[in-house]
Parts: sequence; C-alpha cells; structure tokens
Amino acid sequence: MKAKNHVSLLVLSLLLSSAMLTACGGGKAPAEGQAATGDSKKPFAGVTLRIVGANHPWTEGIKTKIPEFEKETGIKVNLEQYFEDQLTQKITVEFTSGSSSIDAFMIRPLQEAKMFVQNGWISELTKTNDTNWDYNDFTKASTSSLIQNNKLYGIPTVTEREILYYRKDILEKNNISVPKTLDELKQAAEKLNNPKNDFYGFVSRGQRSPAVTQFSSFLYGMGGDFMADGKATIDTPEAIKAFKYYGDMLKNYGPQGVLNMSWPQASGIFSQGKVAFYSDADSIYPNLIDPKKSTVADKVGFALFPSGDKGQSPYNVTSWGLAINAKSKQQEAAWEFIKWATNKQNVTALQATGIPGPRQSVWNTEEGKKNFPAELVDVISKSNEIGKGYDRPLLINVGPARDIIGDVIVTAISGGDVDKAAKEANRAFQELINKEKK
Repeated sequence: MKAKNHVSLLVLSLLLSSAMLTACGGGKAPAEGQAATGDSKKPFAGVTLRIVGANHPWTEGIKTKIPEFEKETGIKVNLEQYFEDQLTQKITVEFTSGSSSIDAFMIRPLQEAKMFVQNGWISELTKTNDTNWDYNDFTKASTSSLIQNNKLYGIPTVTEREILYYRKDILEKNNISVPKTLDELKQAAEKLNNPKNDFYGFVSRGQRSPAVTQFSSFLYGMGGDFMADGKATIDTPEAIKAFKYYGDMLKNYGPQGVLNMSWPQASGIFSQGKVAFYSDADSIYPNLIDPKKSTVADKVGFALFPSGDKGQSPYNVTSWGLAINAKSKQQEAAWEFIKWATNKQNVTALQATGIPGPRQSVWNTEEGKKNFPAELVDVISKSNEIGKGYDRPLLINVGPARDIIGDVIVTAISGGDVDKAAKEANRAFQELINKEKK
C-alpha cells in the first residue's frame, strides 16, 4: 500500500507541475524579471521599472504620458526625479555598489557617458532594427555622443545647437545683412558697437569653463578641434586663431564684465536690448522672446552659426539621453520603456511643448514646429545636417579639461599672450589625456 501511495503521489505531483508550466506559457519559463502572464500582447505585464531622471522639462512632459505606457504594456513605472548634480551622485553611488535596482536612467552624454561605459555601468543597445520605432530617424549628431567603440549605449531625448541670435530692427536700421561668415560677424559687430551709449556689438559666455562649449563652434569653423587621435590640439594655428577671434570679439565689442558671464548673464544683457549679436544654444530662445523677460521679444532674429575659414560646423549636441543599467534584471522591459519614450509620437508631443527633440522627421511636421519660431526651425533643421556632435573634449575628466581650455579663452579676452597660454594649456591638457590612457 505504501508503494502504491508513493506512486500515486508522484503522478499527482507531475500532473500539477505540467498544469503549472502550461499556465506559464506552454512550458516556457518567463524571462528574468518578467512576470508570468497568459496575455501574449503584454509580455511584460506585472513588471515594475525604476526609472531615475532629472528635474527637467522633458521629464515633466514624459511623466504625464506614463499612464498610457502602463496601460499599453502592463508595466508599472516608478519615476524618481533629482536635480542634475544629485542625479549624477545618486547613480554613481548605486552603480559603484553594484546595485541592480535602477533599470533605466537619464544621462548627460557629454558629461558622464564615457566614464559610465568604461566602468561597465551601461548596457549596449543592440535591438535598434524595429522599423516602427525607426532608429535611422535620429539625427547622426544626436546619437554620436552615445556611441563608443562603434557600440550604442543610449538614445537621445533632448538636443541643442549653437546659433546666432541678432536684433532684426538694428540690422534693418543700419542696412546690415545677417552675417553668414565670422568675418562678416566681426565687421557688423564693429560697426554697431557703441559702448558710450551702453550698446555692444557682440556677447557670448566669457566665464572660464562655461565659455568652452560656445567657443567650440568657433574652433571647428577655423578648422581646429580639442584633440585628435589622443593628442591635444589646442595650440595648433587653427586653434590659436579661434582663441584670438573669440577673445577679440568679446574684448573689443562685448559689454563690461563679460569674464563673469555664463548664459544667464549673457542672455540677460541681450534681452535688455543692449547687444546686436549673441551666440549661444538654441534652447535659450524662450527667454529671449518672452515679453515678461525680454524688452526685445518681438525683435529677435535667429541665424545659422556663421562659417569660419574652414567651413560651418556648429555644435549639435544631445544634452540628455536614456540608458539602461547593465546590472538591471529587467533590461528587456527597460528597453520597451525607452523605445516608447522616444518614439515619433512622444517626441512630437514633447517637441510641441518647446522641447527640441532628436528626430529629424518631427522637425518636418506642423505639430513638431508649432511652438518654435519659423526662422528658428529652419536654422535647427540646417544645423542638424552640418552640426558636430560634441561641444567639449570627449574625456572622463571633462571638468578639468574645460578649465584648462577656459584659461586660454580668459587670456584672449583679457588681451594676454594667447600663443603662450595655448602652448602651456596644451601641455596640461595632454597630461590629462595621458592619465586616462593608463
């Protein structure tokens, strides 16, 4: 009897196991981090994702749409938001400890991506051949800063380019055409500069570190770059010419106190109606055309960044992207979230609120253009075609690198020995590059 009972129990156990496997989907176990479900249309139903992001208009915009994603996929999203520096600190601490609790996160490609990839904290993204999602629609410049060693580590969400802002009324009054070259910009700034009447020809960032990003487009236009093949190149003839041009423009035609100006101060003096030309990121434009913030709101023009001796290469960068934690146990579900957040419909919806996105097709739609001045849309579209995907050195220690390069900019604005400063800075910059090679 005992033997019969044992066999009966064994058979009953096998039957129960078979029934349970069938309930889980024909005997196939659910993927790691994926809940078992009989709904083939929602393969990730029951999964909860932890998404960590920045306090940014893009995050606020996508947050309102997350309920749609949850209903569509069955995935629960827990979104956390932090100030930029807090975000970096939090992610760094958790990733250093090997935590797998963060699934996807916002990243600044030109600030942290290189270090995060080197440390093995980001998953490579390989499934980009979804035709409905259309990876090829992202501009080349927007994805370039998220590619390392020919591998993709993130998807862009927010972009910006350096452009030239100008006073339409002032140029019309003085019969001056919108400058298309840096030489023409210098001539126009010189003609319009009138410091006795508290009016200036040109303004941009003059603070040591913040100035580097805006200087980059001048550097590229002169045929220079920060580095090439692991070698510092900020003392080349092209680079020195760019330093001198930028320094002379701010020294000779800029307002007092320009060495203390980052974008809030520079845009502020332009908004007060005291400057003819202003070069900076296109993302700043809302401050310049808002009547509550600008006395020249209806007089602001937008132009493509002017050509230098060697052509026209304004920076066209991704300020924010989305990436997946390499230790996440729910990477497939995290990828579903990223694809959803960056699909054409959502990029269009967020861009309609004034957030410049990375998809070129969206810039060709009425919805994607409606909250941007028509002249600016044209400038952005052309910049997308010719822009360079970085506005600072592509190093892990990008902060110290910007300080080194910024010293030369300060020297140029102050009227010092630019050649000497550039050579000294190049040596220091090369030492920094060499340290990262070890």
